[in-house]
Amino acid sequence: MAPQKSLMPDIPHVLSRETILAWPKAELHCHLDGSLRLPTLLDLARQHDKLDLLPAQEEDALAEELKKIDGSATLEEYLAWFGYSIPMMQTRDALHRIAYELAEDAAAENVRYLEVRYGPILHTDEGLTLWQVNDAVLAGLRDAERDCGITTGVIVCGLRDRRESASLAQAELAAAYRDDGVVGFDLAGGEQGNPAEMHGAAFYHARKHLLNITVHAGESFGPASIQQALFKCGAHRIGHGVTLGQDPDLLRYFVDRQIPLEVCPTSNVQTHVVASYEAHPVADYCRAGVPITINTDNRLFSRTTVTDELFLAHTRCGIPADALREVVLNGFRHAFLPFAEKQAMLAEVEPQIRVEPAPADA
Repeated sequence: MAPQKSLMPDIPHVLSRETILAWPKAELHCHLDGSLRLPTLLDLARQHDKLDLLPAQEEDALAEELKKIDGSATLEEYLAWFGYSIPMMQTRDALHRIAYELAEDAAAENVRYLEVRYGPILHTDEGLTLWQVNDAVLAGLRDAERDCGITTGVIVCGLRDRRESASLAQAELAAAYRDDGVVGFDLAGGEQGNPAEMHGAAFYHARKHLLNITVHAGESFGPASIQQALFKCGAHRIGHGVTLGQDPDLLRYFVDRQIPLEVCPTSNVQTHVVASYEAHPVADYCRAGVPITINTDNRLFSRTTVTDELFLAHTRCGIPADALREVVLNGFRHAFLPFAEKQAMLAEVEPQIRVEPAPADA
């Protein structure tokens, strides 16, 4: 697999959002329970008599309320907003619908490959088993694959703030579905006070059963969290990894071994991991040679798309056009897919991701 280009050329022109929209894309970091359509959230609340759980009962008013997420002071405050979506995701029909609509929305912006992650245990509050939850999500994604021409995979998430036994149960579920739609195992949730090494049994089980591993790390905590993800959990990719640059030796380790980051710019700004898009280190990591992928994290709560995140990474975070092309290709290069399948997908999409030369008078 060819490594990402290590230096970003100085491209004097700016890509349009329409150009990025037209590019085939992959998304590797997208949470199911943070990516509902707003009308669907309201519709499910009405169906299940849960409107009182939402901060507003009409679409426009709810959209305004959700903008308050930008004022979250910490990652933990940001995560509290999932308290609005998860109660609406406790039936098979709701899970099927939300999974289908997410893949449909991704396909509409020319996302060819989508990895959807979620913690099945969060959807068992009203009687569903972990297996019923996962079957419903996979069925929704498969139906979208059939109808929309997108390829999808599921990443099952353990949760940092739950007991290790809960993470182990979800790792066992993920392993059981390894050849039936689940492509990886993750650990999500607030890092502060919840070290990844406390979930070692879950990751041992996942690795023993040959699952791909990604871990949320270096989002709201320093490089030590990233080291735990790598060396205690066996991560193949790192979710967010914003604090990587605080340890130059660790940064060099990522470059030398071409370990990818799943970066989510808007989410990082919302959680105040970075002060602004312009202050985000993602362009520096690109320049250093770290394989970067750009993702939404949560389409609903960040009010974003893959196209929007790539455009922001380009125009505000400072990733030049040619480097952005490499970032998009990285989404395919580092997908949790069989090697031959990735190579075939890359061969198909690479000629379609073009950076036109700057005009002569630019």
